[in-house]
Amino acid sequence: MNPEDLKFLIVDDFSTMRRIVRNLLKEVGYNNADEAEDGAVALAKLKAGNFNFVVSDLNMPNMNGFELLQNIRADAELKHLPVLLVTAEAKKEDIVTAAQMGANGYIVKPFTKATLEEKLGKIVAKMSA
Repeated sequence: MNPEDLKFLIVDDFSTMRRIVRNLLKEVGYNNADEAEDGAVALAKLKAGNFNFVVSDLNMPNMNGFELLQNIRADAELKHLPVLLVTAEAKKEDIVTAAQMGANGYIVKPFTKATLEEKLGKIVAKMSA
């Protein structure tokens, strides 16, 4: 699968942040993205849709990023999906928890196009391997 064919789901409760992530993805060559405003909406879209990659905020109402990750990893149909977590707080315990729960990566806001591109590149390379 070509990286440009990957379908992303961007999960964040702030529409501005979703737009920023979507624009950064476009800039690095990923044009196929949909959005969800929290983990609950995201999970419903993931179950219904044909997504290849999740970029999710940690702190959201209804279902946060950790809960979303937990649900994805517990679902036989979804558990293979790469999940990149995005957060405003770089708490060491959150990074450890994310890794233990099976997150594929972790980025702290605000992040640059270069940071996003590097993280995605590493995850996509592992997916293709």
